[in-house]
Amino acid sequence: MANVPNLPPDWRTALSAEFAKPYWDELQTFVAEERKTQQVFPPEAEVFSAFELTPYNSVRLVILGQDPYHDDGQAHGLCFSVKPGVSAPPSLGNMFKELKADLGCKVPNNGYLVPWAQQGVLMINAVLTVRAHTPNSHKDHGWETFTDAVIRAVSDRPDPAVFLLWGKYAQKKKKLIDAKRHTVIEGAHPSPLSAKLFFGSKPFSKVNDALAALGKAPIDWQIPNL
Repeated sequence: MANVPNLPPDWRTALSAEFAKPYWDELQTFVAEERKTQQVFPPEAEVFSAFELTPYNSVRLVILGQDPYHDDGQAHGLCFSVKPGVSAPPSLGNMFKELKADLGCKVPNNGYLVPWAQQGVLMINAVLTVRAHTPNSHKDHGWETFTDAVIRAVSDRPDPAVFLLWGKYAQKKKKLIDAKRHTVIEGAHPSPLSAKLFFGSKPFSKVNDALAALGKAPIDWQIPNL
């Protein structure tokens, strides 16, 4: 199989069927051609960061985004997260405000969410690449098929997890999840467009309560200052 990404072994095993399907090679060809003529985010080495930081067998929580950030230096392979030194975009800023109201977390001086990923929070977008300054430019080229398979792979594990689905786009993925075994938490998206509904929804304490009900440790949501 050509074009198999360099994922941790447990993810490679869980997703191996996808890499043998025709759409996968077509998708990789499309992205490679885009990179020849366009600036594409995130950088090639960071497309699969979420999987590298959160091994398959370590996933406790899945947060699903839609499309990577499309401005310079923002996207690095984790939905909602930005690189150190990049100011928090509006949705992430709203997440930090709600974290403060919900759990008393201090608003950090950065939007680098790697500490969450290292605790078993899988943060993936439905589409894993984007052309610079052109939102949704890589949708409908196969990434959604792949990330749907990722959601199903977590759902298929015997070990239960929590899925946090913000907004209508993410909530459409509920059908991929075995809600009898896993906990699905739905709510408004932190985007400024739906912030009125997001504020006060207490998603972060709900996640920790759900993890406790599954016999799992809570997430430490406090992002440290850098």
